[in-house]
Amino acid sequence: MGLLLFFSFFLYAETLATYNGIESLSLWVRNYFGPFYLYLGLGCVLLLIGIAFSSWGKIKLGLPADKPAFSRLEWIAMLYSAGMGAGILLRAVQEPVFMQQNPPLATAVSADIIALEFTFYQWGFTAWAFYAVFALAAGLALFHKKLPVATSNTFATLFPIKTKSFWNNNFLLFIDVLTILTTIFGLVAAVGLGASQIKGGLNHLFNASLDYRIIIALVVLIGIFSLISALSGVNKGIKRISTLNIYCTVALLFFVFLQSDMLLILKNFLYAFYRYVVDFIPLSLAIGKYNPGEVFLTDWTYYYWAFWLAWAPFTGIFIARISKGRTLREIIIGVLLIPSLGSFFWFTVFGQSAFELIASWNSYEGEFGNVFTSIFVFLENYPLQSVVNGLVILLLMSFLVTSVDSAIYVLGMFIDKGNPNPSKKQRWMWGIILTIFSVGIVLLGHAKEDTNVLTAVQKLLIITSLPLSLLMIVMIGIWLYDISKIKKA
Repeated sequence: MGLLLFFSFFLYAETLATYNGIESLSLWVRNYFGPFYLYLGLGCVLLLIGIAFSSWGKIKLGLPADKPAFSRLEWIAMLYSAGMGAGILLRAVQEPVFMQQNPPLATAVSADIIALEFTFYQWGFTAWAFYAVFALAAGLALFHKKLPVATSNTFATLFPIKTKSFWNNNFLLFIDVLTILTTIFGLVAAVGLGASQIKGGLNHLFNASLDYRIIIALVVLIGIFSLISALSGVNKGIKRISTLNIYCTVALLFFVFLQSDMLLILKNFLYAFYRYVVDFIPLSLAIGKYNPGEVFLTDWTYYYWAFWLAWAPFTGIFIARISKGRTLREIIIGVLLIPSLGSFFWFTVFGQSAFELIASWNSYEGEFGNVFTSIFVFLENYPLQSVVNGLVILLLMSFLVTSVDSAIYVLGMFIDKGNPNPSKKQRWMWGIILTIFSVGIVLLGHAKEDTNVLTAVQKLLIITSLPLSLLMIVMIGIWLYDISKIKKA
């Protein structure tokens, strides 16, 4: 915690110097380790598919008699809200349109399908595979080994907790500190981006020129609501807000879908999904005609993989916390497939509808180019603008709240000796620290006139995700060894 406050001080006192240091280090990481992220993502997806269809898939997370604590809808709502959240609103229109106007691949299919396929790739199986790997490894330590909630406990087979040595103690401490730091960096990144989109939406709707200070106010407000939700617990605040998010998201989705070319959307959804599955391996390896180039990979794919990795520890542990009583097969299918399909349909509805609008205009002047305002510009073409835009802002706030309250809960578990229901003191403390650090990220994002929160966070996450990604390989090996023993028993 002292390390976080120390780093927060530098964000406030030496903002520009901190930004320059992150910029230089992130360039080094991208140059030398960018392709490694691709290989790791592909490996996680293939591993999980293999386990789901093997006899190991029948192993239950917990005792054979354990039953799930939440209905399937509640379970999916919570894991989706914690794992994806406001990002689907941030990129709903901007990303598919960018891909259509700047096709990353040169294949025989149309620009529309390429745009949807590549958007699926960046929001699909790989992202959720990172989450699922952490969820299953943490669930094994929590429910089978009866160990406290901590990322270091997924390494207990290799480094037994009871074995007291300088190497053991310091290595396990390093893992937990790294997890906490990576979790916080990933989370505050999302908060900064989401709050920036809310500010962009308010500027657009009211033709205002609000500066970054409104983002700071929004971050503080999100922190307050998140703390209230976290203090209420998983079964009350977190579950209820997550379920509300899903209902509101589905309502917005069908509001657009029912006023668009529904048959074309369904057709392109199915075809783009087919192309995504067929091309998944060459896309994941970035080989031949499926290599969009180093500049594109650096700006998009490497950044996304770093972002998902940064979110993987706390999202995975939270998913494990709510998945007791479910089999590995059900968890893998539920985490890998269902949220991905939901995101794919979401991006097809908004993306294809935006493509049709651009076609009707006969020209495109970058109307959807601003990541923070694109969805509001898009919704100007639909009725009930005030109601729908209000719903988007409400969704942005509530998605961010469910992400932050989940993180408060998980970080509280880490510090409260692995207690699955951390004390309210811990939740208060983490709610305050996350809010302070999120404000620091906003200041970092405005260190230079030509930068924003998005570029600052992109550079930071690539750095903080690297050591965690290297440790994932060891964690996966230990996890496979442990579940093989469970099966034999």
